[in-house]
Amino acid sequence: MKGPQLDYSIVIPTMGRDSLRLLLEALATATGPAPREIIVVDDRRDGTELILTQGCPPAQVIRSGGRGPAAARNAGWRHATGTWIAFLDDDVFVAPDWPARLAGDLLGLDETTGASTARIEVPLPPDRRPTDDERGTAGLASARWITADMAYRRSVLDVVGGFDERFPRAYREDADLALRVCLAGYAIADGERVTVHPARNSGPLASLRAQRGNADNALMRRKFGAHWRRRIGEGSGLLPRHALTTALGAASVGAGLAGRTRPALGFAAVWTALTAQFAIRRILPGPRTPGEITRMTVTSALIPPAACWHRLRGELRHRHATHPAPHALLFDRDDTLIVDIPYLADPTGVQPVPGAADALGMLRAAGIQLGVVSNQSGVAKGLITPGQLAAVNRRVEELLGPFATWQVCVHGEDDGCACRKPAPAMVRRAAADLGVEVGRCVLIGDTGADIAAALSAGARAILVPTARTRPEEVQQARAEALVAPDLTEAVRLALAGAS
Repeated sequence: MKGPQLDYSIVIPTMGRDSLRLLLEALATATGPAPREIIVVDDRRDGTELILTQGCPPAQVIRSGGRGPAAARNAGWRHATGTWIAFLDDDVFVAPDWPARLAGDLLGLDETTGASTARIEVPLPPDRRPTDDERGTAGLASARWITADMAYRRSVLDVVGGFDERFPRAYREDADLALRVCLAGYAIADGERVTVHPARNSGPLASLRAQRGNADNALMRRKFGAHWRRRIGEGSGLLPRHALTTALGAASVGAGLAGRTRPALGFAAVWTALTAQFAIRRILPGPRTPGEITRMTVTSALIPPAACWHRLRGELRHRHATHPAPHALLFDRDDTLIVDIPYLADPTGVQPVPGAADALGMLRAAGIQLGVVSNQSGVAKGLITPGQLAAVNRRVEELLGPFATWQVCVHGEDDGCACRKPAPAMVRRAAADLGVEVGRCVLIGDTGADIAAALSAGARAILVPTARTRPEEVQQARAEALVAPDLTEAVRLALAGAS
């Protein structure tokens, strides 16, 4: 009896590189389930016909008008009819059993998994140190989501709208799509198939041209907040350093034009030191040939102002861009994250509410920052000690994972403090701790005090009523915020940006 069969289409955007023929020939002879169709998307602007040579498998060729890889991939998957859409770059090398490995990665995934990534390998020269350009390509091997080989459910692409065509180059459009898929509540699975992406050789000024990607970074920041790099699994960028270097260079020129020789020389000295340090960092890992040293020296002086210019251009172009999903979620503790035991002092009594671990896992996969905002008046009443409170909170994190901020009010109802909910102080402090705008936070709680604290701070709010939530609190929340039947649905509403 036959097992389940994989229904998939392959979409390959291309600029007509010779490597496309090699990829198609490899797919023609590969073992495993055949795709329903192979769609090659010609994204050239010159209007010439793309002719596929003999030996290539039958493929449909469509045109996307030279609007960039995001638009080309959109044209391809919208034309495709498979349940899964496997995106491949036109310059990758797939294994002889790639279709079989793809089936192994996709078959058996449940409906909550929206995509599967391949493992990307970038072979570097075995006989010499890699160039700066080659090291840049090698970064694909450690990137979290790369559409050089990535498969999505077609239904999930429909839900999120596909690639954002405001990304005109192959730089951030893949991370943006994957992050939106996670925000829609889908998981992305790590596949076992391996695809080889050759190292690029894009010319002596490739690193300078790459600074155009800073405009795309501006769009990512506008959509996903200041911590967007952390959300896609990437380290901090060099833009602050580039901005300082550029400012020093401009100050040196300005002081010189104003006839202020000593300040001009001082600014120039610091600019030279920063530029030299940047150049050395790029030269040392490389082959250190005269040509590579010259390229690194010249481009290290040009990259900082280029990066700042493109970032400024992107900030202006995308100043109105946004995404409805929050940048941080805040939770009340008792009866929201854990079952409420009044004045809980014993960590062994901590019991997560149903679905809490999965809901928080969904948020962490989407890169959402998490915090707790909790009234704990038992300390003021002498019913629990600060040490017992801390032990209970540690147990919450052991069971549910870490929270980036804990805001806890230990005062009593009559103490007149400014932090106890429904006052907004803890919500504002949590947002400040997380480095996000309070308006991009959502507080999930079980009482009217939670809702009032969020709204008065400028955040959004979702009420998850329990048996102890008063009917008038539910009615008020329906008028001013959102009401969800359980924590899982509240998280889904928050991720969807419901308001």
